[in-house]
Amino acid sequence: MITQHSQPDQYCREALGRLTAEFRGVLPQEVVTGTVLAARRDLEGQVAREALAEMLHHLAHHRLDRLRTDG
Repeated sequence: MITQHSQPDQYCREALGRLTAEFRGVLPQEVVTGTVLAARRDLEGQVAREALAEMLHHLAHHRLDRLRTDG
């Protein structure tokens, strides 16, 4: 069962820290936060727990990079 995360967990906070710094001035903070949270929901139950931090960062980064280049 997929759970909805209403508050960022440790994995989200770590990804948010790195991606906020990288996309500062490029995309609004709300977009970065929403993208990370959506990626976290999409990965829930799909990857091994020990791979979640890395996969979350990569997926969210990929999505944010697409937003940057498409916009």
